[in-house]
Amino acid sequence: MKSLEQLCRKNIWELAPYSSARNEYAGREAHVFLDANENPYNQPYNRYPDPLQLELKAQLSKVKGIPADCIFLGNGSDEAIDLPYRCFCNPGQDNVVAIEPTYGMYKVCADINDVEYRPVLLDEQYQITADKLLAATDDHTKIIWLCTPNNPTGNSLNRDEVVKVIEQFEGLVIVDEAYSDFASQRSLRFDLAKHPNLIVLNTMSKAWGCAAIRLGMAFASKEIIGLFNKVKYPYNVNALTQQQALEALKRPIDVEEWVKVLIQERTRMMQAFAELPICEKIYPTEANFFLAKMNDATRIYNYLVDRGIIVRNRTRVQLCQNCLRITIGTKSENSELIAALRQY
Repeated sequence: MKSLEQLCRKNIWELAPYSSARNEYAGREAHVFLDANENPYNQPYNRYPDPLQLELKAQLSKVKGIPADCIFLGNGSDEAIDLPYRCFCNPGQDNVVAIEPTYGMYKVCADINDVEYRPVLLDEQYQITADKLLAATDDHTKIIWLCTPNNPTGNSLNRDEVVKVIEQFEGLVIVDEAYSDFASQRSLRFDLAKHPNLIVLNTMSKAWGCAAIRLGMAFASKEIIGLFNKVKYPYNVNALTQQQALEALKRPIDVEEWVKVLIQERTRMMQAFAELPICEKIYPTEANFFLAKMNDATRIYNYLVDRGIIVRNRTRVQLCQNCLRITIGTKSENSELIAALRQY
């Protein structure tokens, strides 16, 4: 890969980051805090949170098997998606390559940051070809985006092709593993030492059932994480989020059980959909959702909305015409959806 300095925007590489009051005394004991213009009353909510989330990262390090200094925490995964653009992509000059269809925020952040977004269509099995992705790059391509299991298709990308992209691309490869807890593939975060240009994203929103607290994470080399910490807002993860995440991490057995039940329900739902006359195809999935091709997705979607049942209509997404994306809910929610579709 190119050196990190070559990939980084010059102004970011030379940036003197904001130094928060909490950073300046880090590592030393203190009990009187008169440095940050905080109100001394209404404890504990009167104090700014730990800007680097050190306690939370220490616990995540144990759960995820990644050194704490190789973890970035953000306000949802969306912050971890936006930061690479801000750190590495010169507006109006650089570009990124991504698969299509995939999660829409990669393109939204590209558009916000004035970075050219180059989508490369998946094949009919929703799979990638490394050579096709690499052919879309040029000297100004800073990032290749991959999502596996992919959203909205649900399938895991071919691991050999993913590794080929990582090994042959001179820029950064960002692999979004938001749904990896439901998949059979080994996480790529365990291969960071082999691939210095790799960034792996994950989230507390899916398997951990914590979408409301908005906590996303990125795993990468400590040098890349250092750049993210340099550019992020000083107190980007609030104290309530940090506290709730620490509580959630105490219950990994609950998460294992949730994942097990959701995978069982996924199988049941896919079998039920396959028996519906209005369903034409069920696509393979390793996520907590599946994609189903219907005979009239928009009409069926509106029918369900009228009954207070909300799914995702993906018919306007490339390669997903007449497709609905179905998230796996509780057994009773899933049964209500099937009952409604049987009456359609």
